[in-house]
Amino acid sequence: MRSHYGVEAYIEPKTTVTEVTAVLVAHDGEWTRRVVGEKGARRLSGELKIPVYDVRKTGYPQRMRDYDARRKIIERRLLED
Repeated sequence: MRSHYGVEAYIEPKTTVTEVTAVLVAHDGEWTRRVVGEKGARRLSGELKIPVYDVRKTGYPQRMRDYDARRKIIERRLLED
């Protein structure tokens, strides 16, 4: 968080495999996923002072998908060299 700007959190629901998680997405689409639990998800916005969205309502941001696509291209090019 400290080294990125424009960070937003997307809360993912609990599943049979994982607890409630938050995907933190920076301005450029770089992202990370962390387990936050039910209480942590509610506190996230206030403590970090960032927008928090329910991924079931908003979906993931396009910049996140674009970032993943760019990484795949880079990885493929590195393997070709």
